[in-house]
Amino acid sequence: MLKRILFITILACFSQVNAQELNCQVSVITDAKLEITTTEKEALTQLEEVLFDFMNSTKWTKEKFNIEERINCSVQLQINNIPSPGTFSGSIQVMLSRPCFNSSYNSLVFNFLDNDFAFAYSRNSPLYYAKNSYRDNLSSVLSFYALYIIGLDYDTFGPNAGTPYFLEAQQIVSNAQASGASGWKASETGKRNRYWLVDNVLQQLFQPLRDCTYAYHRKGVDKLYEDKKAGVKEIYKALLKLKPVVQTRPNTVNIINFIYCKSDEIKILLSDSDTRQKTDFVNLLKRLDPGNSSKYQAILN
Repeated sequence: MLKRILFITILACFSQVNAQELNCQVSVITDAKLEITTTEKEALTQLEEVLFDFMNSTKWTKEKFNIEERINCSVQLQINNIPSPGTFSGSIQVMLSRPCFNSSYNSLVFNFLDNDFAFAYSRNSPLYYAKNSYRDNLSSVLSFYALYIIGLDYDTFGPNAGTPYFLEAQQIVSNAQASGASGWKASETGKRNRYWLVDNVLQQLFQPLRDCTYAYHRKGVDKLYEDKKAGVKEIYKALLKLKPVVQTRPNTVNIINFIYCKSDEIKILLSDSDTRQKTDFVNLLKRLDPGNSSKYQAILN
């Protein structure tokens, strides 16, 4: 028995020291109409394993994580085209969720579809994160999102706690701009790419969004277990912080994504609220995201 206890203790210590930051689920799917050779199919099958290892085995921070502290996220690659042997294009969808205190519930923090994604990959090609240089688009895109979601997760637990990781993600953007790959430049059509995701979050103008992110989770959802009414009120107060950003920069990708992630959650939380509270939330959400007013109106039903 003593030997068993000692073994478990050593194993626990080993797990704590070696646990990496991410608990990332990875999938690679292809368009059903896409014609794929046997070689390409084998490469994509291996790619899924390589991506899983890259996201979950890379040491992204200097912090020590226990197994249960890992950040829950997912990455899904959708392959829509194979322009030439060994090159692929399509989209990447990245999601981040965050556990709520004293609950099995996870709150969705980030759910983003990046359509500007093309990369080269051949079997047995390793992926590496190179902090100060650009190696290839696949490694850079994955590294960017790994650091970006770590930054978001940290922001939910402490005011501006994610800044070091956002800055590192921004460095990846800077390194990749000369590559010619899409998604890295401010000048590209629209403002829904990687450049703007991280540039916005680091601007002083968007500080209210980061204040909201912290308050929504630490003062809101983390309090639902002990006092749901108080937690819901704090969530409303947190969302109010977004008004000055929306007035100055309406429809920015960061704000829209945040509200999109929280809309279903808010609807569930308000299921037993009175009409007045529901109306206050609906009116606020419509001001923050007028393009989805009909969705928020459904909260009143």
